[in-house]
Amino acid sequence: MATKKKETNNYSKYIKIFWKTFLFGLTSVILLFLFASWGFFGAMPTFENLENPDSNVATEIISSDGVVLGKFYTQNRIPVKYEDLPKDLINALIATEDERFYEHSGIDPRGTIRAIAKLGTDGGASTISQQLAKNLFHGSDGARNIFVRVIQKVKEWIIAVRLERQYTKKEIIAMYLNQVDFVNGAIGIRSASKIYFNKEPKDLKVEEAAVFVGMLTNPSLYNPNRETRKKLVLDRRNTVLGQMVRSGFLTEAKKIELQKTPLVLDFKPESHNEGIATYFREYLKGYMKDWVKEHKKDDGSEYDIYRDGLKIYTTIDSRMQKYAEESVEEHLTNLQAKFFELAKGKKNAPFVNLSDVETEKIIKRSMKNSERWRILKEDGKSDAEILKSFEVKAKMKIFSWKGEKDTIMTPRDSIIYYKHMLQTGMMAMEPQTGHIKAWVGGNNYKYFQYDHVGQGARQVGSTFKPFVYSTAIEQLGMSPCDSIIDGPFTMPKGRWGISSSWTPRNSSHKYYGMKDLKFCLANSINTVSAKLMDRVGPKAVVNMAHDLGVTTDIPEQPAIALGAVEITVSEMVGAFSTFVNQGVYIKPTFITRIEDKNGVILEQIIPESKDVMNKDVAYAIVKLMEGVVQSGTSARLRNGSVRGLTNYKYKFNNPIAGKTGTTQNNSDGWFIGMVPNLSAGIWVGNEDRAAHFRSTNFGQGATMALPIWGLFMDKCYKDKELNVSKGAFERPDKISISVDCDKTKVTTDSIDVDAPDMNEFDL
Repeated sequence: MATKKKETNNYSKYIKIFWKTFLFGLTSVILLFLFASWGFFGAMPTFENLENPDSNVATEIISSDGVVLGKFYTQNRIPVKYEDLPKDLINALIATEDERFYEHSGIDPRGTIRAIAKLGTDGGASTISQQLAKNLFHGSDGARNIFVRVIQKVKEWIIAVRLERQYTKKEIIAMYLNQVDFVNGAIGIRSASKIYFNKEPKDLKVEEAAVFVGMLTNPSLYNPNRETRKKLVLDRRNTVLGQMVRSGFLTEAKKIELQKTPLVLDFKPESHNEGIATYFREYLKGYMKDWVKEHKKDDGSEYDIYRDGLKIYTTIDSRMQKYAEESVEEHLTNLQAKFFELAKGKKNAPFVNLSDVETEKIIKRSMKNSERWRILKEDGKSDAEILKSFEVKAKMKIFSWKGEKDTIMTPRDSIIYYKHMLQTGMMAMEPQTGHIKAWVGGNNYKYFQYDHVGQGARQVGSTFKPFVYSTAIEQLGMSPCDSIIDGPFTMPKGRWGISSSWTPRNSSHKYYGMKDLKFCLANSINTVSAKLMDRVGPKAVVNMAHDLGVTTDIPEQPAIALGAVEITVSEMVGAFSTFVNQGVYIKPTFITRIEDKNGVILEQIIPESKDVMNKDVAYAIVKLMEGVVQSGTSARLRNGSVRGLTNYKYKFNNPIAGKTGTTQNNSDGWFIGMVPNLSAGIWVGNEDRAAHFRSTNFGQGATMALPIWGLFMDKCYKDKELNVSKGAFERPDKISISVDCDKTKVTTDSIDVDAPDMNEFDL
């Protein structure tokens, strides 16, 4: 009996130990959850955090035709609504990641028990809600400390339950897919769809959706853009398709068919240096950084263009932008080859007429401005050591119009190579609205980050002459049909404040006698421009240029008649558009409106405008510039020929007004051309003005810049949806200025090249 009683007491003791242990464990678990929810183990998201989870939403730059040109972001994420997700993507997600998603409230008890019982060997127990909780508020669960991992998992469970209370199942799915990092700069399903398959999520095929769901377990491991991972990605995709069959979302026959399809990507990486309109996007970034300082949120804080998901609706037309970039590449590929050919073997090439000392000075200045110099200087290297490093050959990638080239050369030689490279700036806009439709600031933003549209001002040459002619017509009552003698002309010392006499010359080195203004502008006659400047005075011309939107500080000197002044492409196109817009200047505009991420309009942009001249004067200048294209320096737009280069196929017979420009020594080539509803201007030249073509045949604006305009317009005309006009310029009623001169014909007296500005003033 005593033995039996003893056994009973021992049994009772074990029962008590069990219940004490159980209650202690249960209490510990409850306290663990309570302490975690109270924030004892680190802050938990508040109600406000759950309402507005920090998701680093990228700002989108949207073209006038609805295409996303690019983004500003720290994480390339653009949210997509549940309604815009394809059903196959949702089914694949649930079948693979959380089969009982619609049955649980954030935690899957069956999955959790299974994971604990099998120690995770049969898959984890994280639901979609838990994974979203981790992505939004918790972070990685890869800590090695077991206690830390347990705390992380507890916090994940608590947040998952709160999310389930706060959001619908559809919202959780959308939020989850918007948060996933699919690598290669693709944050969220929309960016991933655009980068990997160049399409919107709603257009994904079943097998494409399966690729993304397959990436969720380990995006880096299942990166479809890695050639060495292709088989691994295919196997994983096929596993997802199998899961869809098991969950009843796909038939066995369809699965077998889809598993046979190859992995076909349309990989389009998105970065600040790649894609379309790179220079424009960078210019816009600078504008937006100033904009946020003036337009605050309701709480007084500034918008963050990288995180707040703004939508910037721009005036850029993605099709015109594409045509502009294609045209620049097409022409400069030919022109650059000719430049290298003509410079080969020339002393101190690409520089012309420079001594060895002057050439070395330019090269050393470039060395000291380079990133290499800055880094080596910070490392404590002496100037002599750094200079020596520029003579050591190294592997490098260099820009070429045929794509990046791997080569071996010294850093010094790479500087000389890039000094050979022709640069460009091109802008197109609607004269009636001021809307900029295309913006090409240079050759390649990765290699050349200086913007030649909005940032770089260059000497404009003869493209300045319409400002002189418009001043003369307005102030002197002249007309395009009035005649003037083209003959030797010298402006005496003291006239208009000049310190020495000035005798401008024509590029042809001859004179044409009595000619009307239409002929004189068409053939860019320097002496006539100087005579008109002498009649109206430099101040009047400067005032006219400023009224036309030029902000450059222009010296009030007679030599500006030949374009010895630096102006940006943007300002020149805006000024010329005034003539087409019947004398009303509209400041070039690149934004129509800015919205927040919820679609609330933060600003609606209204272009600035002002009356500059009456309609008759503006139309008279248009008629003058029509003569330039009919028979003057831009006549090659009619026949498409460029001597010494591949013939171009455009042959326009519609009304076009335009003006070429060529500066002294052929350092800058310009062309600005207009039709009734589109103006476009182009500058081409080298980074250093001492580097240039040696002959005017290739160095003039009609060869360097005009062909880009022709190629661009030809592409625009072929795209009928753009509705670029081929009609006549609008003529004012009862025009008081005589503009119907006898049509100028091409004769042996007509000049076939543009007149470079030849003056003796150092401005």
